[in-house]
Amino acid sequence: MNNTYFITGIGTDVGKTIAAAIITESLKADYWKPIQAGDLENSDSMKLENLISNEESFVYPEGVKLKSAMSPHAAAELDGVKLIAKKIQRPDTSKDLVIEGAGGLLVPINSKETIANLILPTDKVILVSKHYLGSINHTLLSIEVLKSKGFSIAGILFNGDENKTTEKVVLEMTGIKFIGRIDKEPYFDRNVIKEYADRFRDQLQVLK
Repeated sequence: MNNTYFITGIGTDVGKTIAAAIITESLKADYWKPIQAGDLENSDSMKLENLISNEESFVYPEGVKLKSAMSPHAAAELDGVKLIAKKIQRPDTSKDLVIEGAGGLLVPINSKETIANLILPTDKVILVSKHYLGSINHTLLSIEVLKSKGFSIAGILFNGDENKTTEKVVLEMTGIKFIGRIDKEPYFDRNVIKEYADRFRDQLQVLK
């Protein structure tokens, strides 16, 4: 049975694409980005494709491409596009699928829906949290949003140098599974991604 892993973060620029690349590589899954807003010449899909090295994963074209690097609802308005969650069709694949959201959970895609509306009840949600002042609050709020909407939180990935007190309090307060930590690396390339994919494989296999 194939699984769908929805990668979301506590905000923008917290490391979702790196996390998605690691998970895609580890599980040899397919990858899909529902909404790409801006950076169309160097999109998250392109970045991920350059970071994975296995030959089994397939990177699907983005569901919607928007020209401006801003909140999807605003970028869509500029492009004259109406975003509706249920009309953004997922690719049909027989393999595990990694889906990467845009920004955080409550980033609006229109005046009534947010990125959270792209998540299905059957998805295994993986939250990416980056260490910074205020990240505990943003992490706990994101977890509360997921729980309030009835989603299954498969686990959490921390991004950045180890912060024991932050990680300890988040894990103790929420009880969610710790998958691993992505350290602050000087760079990420295929070799580094593969190292993390191998390191996290056992934890990710447990989620299947």
